[in-house]
Amino acid sequence: MWDLFKAEFLRFRTWAIVFAVVHLLVLGFMTRVVDLAQQPDVVYQVIGGLYVLTGLLLGLYQMGGYRRPNAWLNLLHRPLPHAQIAAALFGAGAVVLVIGVALPPLVIAGWQETMTARVLDTRHLWLVLSTALIAWCGYLAGGYAMLGHKRYGASALVFLALLMASNAVGLGAIAVQLIVLAWLGTMIVSAFKPDLSSPPQHLVGIVATALPLQMAAWMLFMLICFGAEMLWIMQGTHPNNLPTPIPGSAKEADNAEPKDLIIAGLRQSTAAEAPLWREQAAISDVFQMATNVRWNPVRNELTNKNPMEFDDETRRIRWVFSHDSMRFEGYSLADFRAVGRLGVDGDGAFPSPPAIGPMNSLISRDTVFQYDSDAKLVLPRLRVPAGETITAIETFDERVLLMSDRALYFYDIRELHNGDGVLTPRAHVPVPGKTGNLERVDVMELLDGYLVSFVYSRYSHNGDSPAFQEVLRVDEHDRTVSVGHRELGIGYGPVFRYSNWYLSPVLFKVQKVAVNLFAGYVPVRDFQRPPVLPAAVAIAAGMALLSLLGGIWRTQRVTLSLPARLSWILACFVLGPPALFSLWLLYPERERLDDLPIASATTA
Repeated sequence: MWDLFKAEFLRFRTWAIVFAVVHLLVLGFMTRVVDLAQQPDVVYQVIGGLYVLTGLLLGLYQMGGYRRPNAWLNLLHRPLPHAQIAAALFGAGAVVLVIGVALPPLVIAGWQETMTARVLDTRHLWLVLSTALIAWCGYLAGGYAMLGHKRYGASALVFLALLMASNAVGLGAIAVQLIVLAWLGTMIVSAFKPDLSSPPQHLVGIVATALPLQMAAWMLFMLICFGAEMLWIMQGTHPNNLPTPIPGSAKEADNAEPKDLIIAGLRQSTAAEAPLWREQAAISDVFQMATNVRWNPVRNELTNKNPMEFDDETRRIRWVFSHDSMRFEGYSLADFRAVGRLGVDGDGAFPSPPAIGPMNSLISRDTVFQYDSDAKLVLPRLRVPAGETITAIETFDERVLLMSDRALYFYDIRELHNGDGVLTPRAHVPVPGKTGNLERVDVMELLDGYLVSFVYSRYSHNGDSPAFQEVLRVDEHDRTVSVGHRELGIGYGPVFRYSNWYLSPVLFKVQKVAVNLFAGYVPVRDFQRPPVLPAAVAIAAGMALLSLLGGIWRTQRVTLSLPARLSWILACFVLGPPALFSLWLLYPERERLDDLPIASATTA
């Protein structure tokens, strides 16, 4: 096994060194231009995609050479178990990827830590490990695409889509990558057998192969629905592309002028002051706001969902937040030398990593801090109650509006400018729904309070949200009452709205869990999913029944034991058409006597 490992490593050694040198030069050039450790999330996604592509190409090339019949027979006719042969080959490829992909970022990280004043945290070292893991995932996916049967080998690419869509943060992202790596490794072991065209033989291999294949079928159906929607848009009848939105629809509410939206929300109000408020809305300034703190930084997250640095133009200092010290580390923009540390009230640690906000503010999960350049201090100024998460901050005339996932708070902006303590809200309005569904908030000032309109319509087109408008009034005594409510039309039928659900409700739930595994609580993903419409439930039941009948028919035409046949029939009913699709691809129809050529009864 060791000799096979060395031979395979030496086969790719030169390419690994060349790739590593070029990779190091590119990273070195980039780090001279920008601070690679503080780039936005999209930069890491692009670079990570290139690492995955590198591993994928290596897996395709390496196993593509061995997959040829003569080469494959020669490889497996060795005095070694097949699993050890696979470990030697893929172990060599993994080391090659470490040299080419993971080693250059580690060198750049060491240079940045020892030769510059830039911030390098432990999380950046975890990020280097993540580069190796995602490259290995691409490598195993490419290897399986070659070793697996051509009917279903590409199903391993589903895991690469999962890595792209995963919302896991910090070490949770590392855990997801390790899970994907282990699953792909199981698929590789099950495919590493003399007859590459035969389906997996053991239960673990069957499950490890069938589930990604079923998810691939679900994703294929989503792509077909996306293509159908594009045709719908080109025809000009799509609800989002109508010249004039349907009256009373969510689309109309999303695009309405603030004053028109307030008037519409009060049209059916039974409040005595409603007619007066509608007249006032027509001539008043109505302020519109939305969720603008979409991601709250999490300690030791691998990438930067929000900017983690800001410049003090007066002092010519750049302050960069360190997740290790939970303080800002500064360096001069003139000579790039360290100039000290910035904490809360001097040198106190931040309770959670802050995002950079408006008005020289730093926004953590529940507190808004303000930076004072003259005093070189960071002071807490606004705070929401424990257990709430800040989702937006805006200024409106003489007011500061601070919204959390549970309430909207009103502050006096003059107190913010003239004081240095934590402000007390003048009023607050409980939010009537989940932040993930919230599309917009409109505020109109009254003589004795405010009218606040909440529109909940985000993702209502695919069944993830109800669609309604709620108008609340808060008076000068901080008492809140609902003065208007209306349901908003969706404009989409159940066939479109629940297309990602009724094909397979179970797989729909599985992909939701997989994407949000180790993600923690994020307000913009906190949805209040309404009950599924009866028409969609009927479609799902019909598809499950058809899949059951198809499974019964198909299992009679393939070679399966009785327990396996019953298991597949049950899977077809529970998982729906994707399970039937995987059954059809995994097990070819067995040959029958009437399909064989009839031998001639005569001899020459």
